[in-house]
Amino acid sequence: MTKKIEHTHPYIPNSVLEVRQEMLRDIGFENIQEILNTIPKKLRLNRSLNLPDPLPSEFDLKKHVSEILSKNKSCTEYLNFLGAGCWQHHVPAVVDEIAHRSEFVTAYAGNTYSDLGKWQTFFEFQSMMGELLEMDAVSLPTFDWGTAASFAIRMASRMNIKKEVLIPKIISPGRLSIIKNFCNTGSLSGNIDIKLIDYDPETGLIDLQDLENKLSSNTSSVYIENPSYLGTIESQGDEIARLTHNNGAELIVGIDPISLGLLTPPINYGGDIVCGEIQPLGIHMNYGGGVGGFIATRDEPRYIAEYPTHLVSITDTIDGGFGFGYCTHDRTLYAVREEGKDFTGTTVGLWTIAAAVYMALLGPNGIKEIGHTIIKRSHYAEKILSEINGIETLFSPYFFKEFVVNFDSSGKTVNDVNKFLLDHKIFGGKEIVKDFPELGQSSLYCVTEIHNQEDITRLAETLNQAIK
Repeated sequence: MTKKIEHTHPYIPNSVLEVRQEMLRDIGFENIQEILNTIPKKLRLNRSLNLPDPLPSEFDLKKHVSEILSKNKSCTEYLNFLGAGCWQHHVPAVVDEIAHRSEFVTAYAGNTYSDLGKWQTFFEFQSMMGELLEMDAVSLPTFDWGTAASFAIRMASRMNIKKEVLIPKIISPGRLSIIKNFCNTGSLSGNIDIKLIDYDPETGLIDLQDLENKLSSNTSSVYIENPSYLGTIESQGDEIARLTHNNGAELIVGIDPISLGLLTPPINYGGDIVCGEIQPLGIHMNYGGGVGGFIATRDEPRYIAEYPTHLVSITDTIDGGFGFGYCTHDRTLYAVREEGKDFTGTTVGLWTIAAAVYMALLGPNGIKEIGHTIIKRSHYAEKILSEINGIETLFSPYFFKEFVVNFDSSGKTVNDVNKFLLDHKIFGGKEIVKDFPELGQSSLYCVTEIHNQEDITRLAETLNQAIK
């Protein structure tokens, strides 16, 4: 019988056999198996796992992992037109340089008296976002846009003690799923019913008649997105706000903040609570990370009291300087635990810092320039693609960054087209066939400031080949 060889891994702490034995003795066990015996036999696998031999060499392990990772294809190698909630924007080098400083890269923990630079950056983030949104109070970001939207909906419900929210069908399916998790608590207290509002199939805009019909005395809030998940710019904001407010409800608007270099902030057409995603503001795309959701309101006690997230304020100090601290911290779970306004969880401090650096770097004129660049390039791309025989672009001609491309008349499926594009090192649009079956074989294409005329021409020529 082959004797089992114990390996010591220099890159794994406490892997030396003697050290492990000493740890076991300290907790009163002779070996690992004695600890595992506490697991009921019916829950055990009762066979060895089918694992490869260990790689004790750090170099061999790095080589092995690199070979696995090389199977991935990134947006560095491929031309990318995917968006749908995580978008490829240019991140200036200075953003990475500052966000990766040792003082900032561990931005998760630390208090106001020990991490002054971090807290000042947090305050500056709130200030610049407030200027961009033309609102007074802005939270530090939480997990993502979906979480922020869910918090906003629950804030409104606590304010007016109503238990229903109206949401457009054109919302991101992923975001809607998160909202359902937060709001549909079933028989538990705090349940909020969700009703979906229809949209105009010609324009992609909210169906105002359906909205009016579904508003009721139990409606706490109306949640809309502008631009919508499918890219359309909602031009009916004033009327949506009028209907909402006449019914005694709050209007919550979800936004992509980089669009505010071009579009008017929601407060100017009646938005009460604004939420959205900071990822476009200088944050690289990540595998499931690199996102953060914010909430913003007017500086009114009835709103501030319902924020479940951190708010940072500035104050004078006794020596004539200034400092930073939590604002009304007692409303959060960090102060009162289960009595808090919601379970906020981890904030995304590092991305907050990156977004702050990005906004400070660009300033108002830079944000405006990027907004205009995005809308010009995305509309140019839409025009070029719509001229291809077998391709149709859907909805209103007014959109920002993303637009829907339909392949029905070509006889091709989105899957067929995207496979062809992949073979030519292009990530095609997000397939939305299952999420919006009424739109047929359609996908969502994203064009930002990183796409130049050559990129768009390459996409058009390759799509033309794909549908022949």
